[in-house]
Amino acid sequence: MAITEFRKLHESGCFVIPNPWDIGTARYLGKLGFRALATTSAGFAFSIGMPDADWAVPLDLALKHIAEIVSATDLPVNADFESGYSHEPQGVAANVRRCVETGVAGLSIEDATGDRDKPLYDLPLAVERIKAARSAASDVVLTARAECFLVGHSDPLRESIRRLQAYAEAGADVLYAPGVRERADIRAIVAAVHPRPVNVLATAGLKVSDLAELGVRRVSLGSSLARAAWTGFIRASKLIAEQGSFAGLDGAVPYAELNEFFRGVAK
Repeated sequence: MAITEFRKLHESGCFVIPNPWDIGTARYLGKLGFRALATTSAGFAFSIGMPDADWAVPLDLALKHIAEIVSATDLPVNADFESGYSHEPQGVAANVRRCVETGVAGLSIEDATGDRDKPLYDLPLAVERIKAARSAASDVVLTARAECFLVGHSDPLRESIRRLQAYAEAGADVLYAPGVRERADIRAIVAAVHPRPVNVLATAGLKVSDLAELGVRRVSLGSSLARAAWTGFIRASKLIAEQGSFAGLDGAVPYAELNEFFRGVAK
């Protein structure tokens, strides 16, 4: 049911898929009327004091977290499954099967290697990795990510399009080039992979309506909400530590409001 519902969301219009990083944030986002949620590897990693790099969060712990988010909501959940926790296609397939078992409606696989000297998998291998994920993902919505903009590729738009087109042919349902910011670039990506739906990472200066006009089907927030929460925490705690001031607590959500919300969802 969740997979069917998730697929339908990609057929027309434009929807936002926010990224909770724990059970509480997943339940609160569900209250706000969003139609699907996605995990955030960065948000979760930061919450347990780890970096979002080089599979620092072990696979078993990542899968446990994904399962917790799935169990916390009735909404379809897309898993940020990084690069599949394996370099080789066979390993990607095996790990994707385990991810599907958590009950996700979708998952994403990226083509970043984690190696600074060679940040992207060679395209033939990257394509084989997407094919392997597709074979293991059953009917789960598969998103393929081209990380060119994030790793500092010399021609990120051209290379992103080349890779996303190849990933579409390999069986990806949704295409995603995180880090693209310019309207013209977004429009070019949408046109290049049409009719496959495109996911865009929310960026300052563009509203949902702007992205919808550009043909974007899905807008994710990545680590943005987690970083917004960290921003409030850091500012408030620094003021206390450095100035002895509690001014950073001004405007905080009342205890009673949060407690009442969670009292209600716990029933």
